[in-house]
Amino acid sequence: MKSSRAAKARGRPRAFDADKALEQAMRVFWKHGYEGTSLQQLTRAMGINRPSMYAAFGNKEALFRKALDRYVEQGGCVLHDALQQRTARAVVERLLKGTVDQGARGKIRGCMLVQGALACGESADSVRLELVARRATVEKALRRRFEPAIAEGDLPRNADAAVLAKFVATFQHGLSVQLAGGARREKLLAAVEMALSVFAA
Repeated sequence: MKSSRAAKARGRPRAFDADKALEQAMRVFWKHGYEGTSLQQLTRAMGINRPSMYAAFGNKEALFRKALDRYVEQGGCVLHDALQQRTARAVVERLLKGTVDQGARGKIRGCMLVQGALACGESADSVRLELVARRATVEKALRRRFEPAIAEGDLPRNADAAVLAKFVATFQHGLSVQLAGGARREKLLAAVEMALSVFAA
């Protein structure tokens, strides 16, 4: 009888906090990238075994996408706040300086959307394309914000909203790569000031 109860106890799924487990998975993916992260690293960080991970989150790719959603929810406030600024220059200043501040203060530097799949083989191409699409949303949001700024005279009439959005998004992604490489905050903020010279004060 006792052995039967013990067997049931051993077979019972381990209780865990799915929210905390996802947070840990996000940090592992953020630090090592999609292909650079092993299942062993994930389960160790999450404090669960593989069957529990698969049951709660699906396979590695599904878990990565959920981790991306969590990352965007946590870090998307920089873009959201930036888009609310009154002028196009203020939008860009808030976005770029916010990117530097956010990326420099954490234990993991840089942006998960940029670093997550910089180097992926063909087997992970769907992950790479997912990150490309998510980064593109930033560029699209900036373009939509710059178009009325041109119409209202906040930006020069001959300005190209798409080109400006591409410039800002590319610069922002470059900041993330520099942060991941250990660049100093002060140096990056100086570079941001140079980028802002494109926009009228």
